[in-house]
Amino acid sequence: MRDVVVPGGVERAGESVALASPFEVAEALGLPKPTPEQAAVVAAPTAPALVVAGAGAGKTETMAARVVYLVANGFVTPDRVLGLTFTRKAARQLSDRVRARLRRLGGSPLLDRLDPSGERRAAVLTTEPVILTYHAYAGRLVGEHGLRLPVEPGVRLLTETAAWQLAHRVVSTWAEDIDTDKVPATVTGYLLALAGELGEHLVEPTALRKHAAWLCTIIESAPKTKRQGDGLPQSLQAVINAQRLRVNLLPLLEAYQARKRREAAMDFADQMSLAARLASEHPEVVRGERERYGAVLLDEYQDTGHAQRVLLRSLFGRGEPMPVTSVGDPAQAIYGWRGASAANLPRFVHDFPPAKKYGLLTSFRNPPEVLALANAVSGPLRAMGLDVEELRARDGAGPGDVRVALFNDVREELDWLADTVAAQWEDHLDTSDEPPTAAVLVRRRSDMANIAAALRERGLPVEVVGLGGLLDEPEVRDLTSALRVLVDPLAGTAAARLLTGSRWRIAAYDLAALWTRARDLAGAPSRQAVADDPLAVLADALPGEHAEQAGLADALDDPGDPTAYSAEGYRRIRRLGAELSALRRRLVQPLPELVADVERTLLLDIEAMARPGGVGRAHLDAFADVVNDFAAASPSATLPALLDYLYTAEQAEDGLEPGEVEVAENRVQVLTMHSAKGLEWHIVAVPHVVKDVFPGRKKSSSWLRAVAELPADLRGDAEDLPKLRIAPDANRKEVEEALIRHEEDFDARRLVEERRLLYVALTRSEHSLLVSGHWWGETGDKPKGPSAFLTEIRESVLAADHPPADIAHWAPSPAEDDPNPLASQTKTAQWPTDPLGKRRAAVAEGAELVLTALERHLAQPPADPHITDHDLPHLPPEPPDDDLPPDPLDSSYPPASLDSLDALDLLEPPEPSDFEPPPDPQDDRESSTQVPRVESSGPLSSTFTDPSHTVHAAVEPDPVEPDPVEFPDGPEDDPEGWARDVDVLLAERAAAADRRERVVLPDHLSVSQLVELAADPDLLARRLRRPLPFPPNPLARRGTAFHTWLEQRFGASRLFDLDELPGAADEGAAPDVDFSRLQEAFLASRWADRVPHDVEVPFEAEIDGLSVRGRMDAVFADDDGGWTVVDWKTGAVPDEDRLPALSVQLAAYRLAWAALTGTPVEKVRAAFHYVRQDHTLRPADLLDADGLRELIRSIPN
Repeated sequence: MRDVVVPGGVERAGESVALASPFEVAEALGLPKPTPEQAAVVAAPTAPALVVAGAGAGKTETMAARVVYLVANGFVTPDRVLGLTFTRKAARQLSDRVRARLRRLGGSPLLDRLDPSGERRAAVLTTEPVILTYHAYAGRLVGEHGLRLPVEPGVRLLTETAAWQLAHRVVSTWAEDIDTDKVPATVTGYLLALAGELGEHLVEPTALRKHAAWLCTIIESAPKTKRQGDGLPQSLQAVINAQRLRVNLLPLLEAYQARKRREAAMDFADQMSLAARLASEHPEVVRGERERYGAVLLDEYQDTGHAQRVLLRSLFGRGEPMPVTSVGDPAQAIYGWRGASAANLPRFVHDFPPAKKYGLLTSFRNPPEVLALANAVSGPLRAMGLDVEELRARDGAGPGDVRVALFNDVREELDWLADTVAAQWEDHLDTSDEPPTAAVLVRRRSDMANIAAALRERGLPVEVVGLGGLLDEPEVRDLTSALRVLVDPLAGTAAARLLTGSRWRIAAYDLAALWTRARDLAGAPSRQAVADDPLAVLADALPGEHAEQAGLADALDDPGDPTAYSAEGYRRIRRLGAELSALRRRLVQPLPELVADVERTLLLDIEAMARPGGVGRAHLDAFADVVNDFAAASPSATLPALLDYLYTAEQAEDGLEPGEVEVAENRVQVLTMHSAKGLEWHIVAVPHVVKDVFPGRKKSSSWLRAVAELPADLRGDAEDLPKLRIAPDANRKEVEEALIRHEEDFDARRLVEERRLLYVALTRSEHSLLVSGHWWGETGDKPKGPSAFLTEIRESVLAADHPPADIAHWAPSPAEDDPNPLASQTKTAQWPTDPLGKRRAAVAEGAELVLTALERHLAQPPADPHITDHDLPHLPPEPPDDDLPPDPLDSSYPPASLDSLDALDLLEPPEPSDFEPPPDPQDDRESSTQVPRVESSGPLSSTFTDPSHTVHAAVEPDPVEPDPVEFPDGPEDDPEGWARDVDVLLAERAAAADRRERVVLPDHLSVSQLVELAADPDLLARRLRRPLPFPPNPLARRGTAFHTWLEQRFGASRLFDLDELPGAADEGAAPDVDFSRLQEAFLASRWADRVPHDVEVPFEAEIDGLSVRGRMDAVFADDDGGWTVVDWKTGAVPDEDRLPALSVQLAAYRLAWAALTGTPVEKVRAAFHYVRQDHTLRPADLLDADGLRELIRSIPN
């Protein structure tokens, strides 16, 4: 303890009090001792503070410690703490950490010494801090005070997907001309971006119109010089066109805003701009918020925009100083392209006087070698005046593995990258028995597919993160191609992909015949007729979108004369056409069902699951999630709208990023650098650090040419942006030069943000870091070569006394006249493609073994002498080539015999065509090989599998003895052979009853599943094997209602259940008399008079490698300083023989609460309270942690 005078305190200014130091608080909570840097932040005066926290410097832990310090020393109660961050994930992490430490504080003797009255302990035990995202906080303000603007209550918030759909409907139904050749999807992107910019910078459309008119007048009225012609130069005309198109979008924008008002909706930009207006224009809102909160934490402040700055400055930066702690890193300000203002962080000290600056510069994530490269990259930022110091590694940090390389061409680079990652992956497996986390961070989405393919060729499981990259995955590309063909007959590229892909493998001869048929259906002249008419040649070369045109999809429906094709090609074309026709009849289905139907019809689900390795359906499931989200945003969502949405995601380099990315184990993740911010991996690769890629080529697309960007003068952060300076009497040449200088200034600003992006990418590595580049790309006659970034990294390594990295390879510069070695190589590919690739020999060998076994089985006489081969059921014959099956979506076309295999069985590839086009990387199925799956040996069994357990449990139907049946003795009494068929079926049923199947234990279990594991492992195995919804149960509904009533009675704050939504209850339902009796029984119990410390407490704990999740009904503080966890039961008291299994639930709760609060397990009790009987059951000998581990391990391996 120490006596200090608290400077500038909010509640205790100038009062001499005894404070616990950050070190004492950490010791009382059983936490590691903070570093001196962290301690300075934690114990900072109760005044505004700016904390510059470097990458991996422990800012979340420091913010949590700051809250606990303020609460423990009585500066503020938990409910008067407001924490704001950007993502739900970050808010959840900070909230969980703060709450866990406050629970420990509540049970710590430290509070008794600091506050003998017990008031602080009561506040800690009964209140919690408010930790939200910036947008959620803005939404709360609008919800509470919106009528002041006015905004009607009950306005719904549109997700990004829902906003896109609403804007797309406005664009698609717009009747007036907006003078652009852009497709609706592109215009929708412009509209949403412009609406976001106007909202973010609090600009009215009128100001935008005036600014555009001013600039166009300046350009058009500038006198030409003697050497200039009458017409405007192309560069100036492009600027004028951009300004006019931006103005032409404003009526669309106004229609979009009107549509939102009609539908009582707002988007994220509306929400933040409205909140900023409330804070800046209504002093009563400011007074209310300052009375509500006594301390504020602002996370990732460098990523805030202008509207957020106005909101926070208006609320907490004026008047009496209060403890507002802003945390950020100017070197990680990488979101300028989506409205963030990097200047907000340094301006904090002016917006929130008298703010003091602190630093967190010790990285707990990166090894010294990685930090050496990161500091070298950030050096020029510091030289430009960026207020950030070099990061240093923590004491005792282990060495890292950093490699830098430059190769002659991009293929060599990819080979090195994939080989190195694979080798490090295997090394990590050998030393730890677990795969490492690994990521490849790219600057361009277009590089994802080739990188993923190279990694898969080395047997690595790969996940492509983000919708833009996901669309390049082969199975997803096949699926979207089929969707396009269903609604667009002219989608020739998509149709060609299906026809030439691994399933149908249509050869060049048949494809040419099909295209000829498409031209015939369109009424196009023959090629000879076209060749004879020069005008027809020109017309034929021009692309067209005429209604009378026909495409490959039309030819699939009506392929014409069979003799124009090979016999096998014609059969496949007919079958594909039949499938597509059947799917078109199902277009009325909801989108998720339609997409699932197409996936099954194309057999993509089977193909994905058949691949070796751990990814399987991961990409198809990720795409299904995208479709589900899109459909959920609008019940009337259409397939064409979905395809436009996917087009937008694919075209926008930085658009439609994944909302929240999680680090995945057991696979290499390929994602953009922007998506990687805030994450960390054991192995990180940063490829293609070359000119015109990273940093990208010079852009001439500042606001002068970019339609969706606001003019710099209108932005809220205009004081930090380059200025456009045009003299009033400037001639046309001087105007042009001024615009060029302005664009160059913006390009220099872009390069600074690119450097910050590289800094972010490098600091994601926990151990291994690969940075590489190349001279020659796949195309182009000029070499790229290392960018300034890669050159700086190499020079810093060579200049160091102790080089932090290994220069693995550095290819010399090509001679000036050297050709591109890749461009001169002839690309060849087998057509039709062989989907099995290098696996063909092994698959063919396995198939031959299966066929041999089947032949041997069919050759054996039946066990029953009455049954002959003639009596065995036969498969139906395969339909003739010219007959279509009755339902093309049936799952199989079985052969009539083992000798007449369907050509689509793919056991023998057809002869390749002489024509060998360039390969489509998405069609290269050889790249899909993965790390082999480890299978258990022995008989086929139902197997639980997790990283540390292999558990066997039978999954079989209950045995049923059939009643004896008397069958006729001979065929004369059974002319149809029914008796023999029954014998065969019964034999098959008996064999199936003995079958044991493999069941995979999930990575996490609920507490209920843990109880079921203790009571009946076989039942749990069957439910995991085939999850089914439980039948409607009035008793379960009554129990849910009772728990809801208790939560409301105890004042718990939680999310609504579906049953609580308006209209969700059954209309006209009779009052539940039994529910009233439950309420009366509880109110008569001794628990009714006790106040719980917490209710509905979620938790997640790890037991022997398994994650166990649950939720505790109520926790009560006992007089002896211990705790009692109570689970409310509305059913009957169980029999004694069921109690040991049920007690597993209480054992898990007990251990979870002990871990959450830091309380010894022996001081935590647990009980069931059976409400109806007013009976509290306290099982003795609850399992401890070792007991639960033994339960997991008790199932035989």
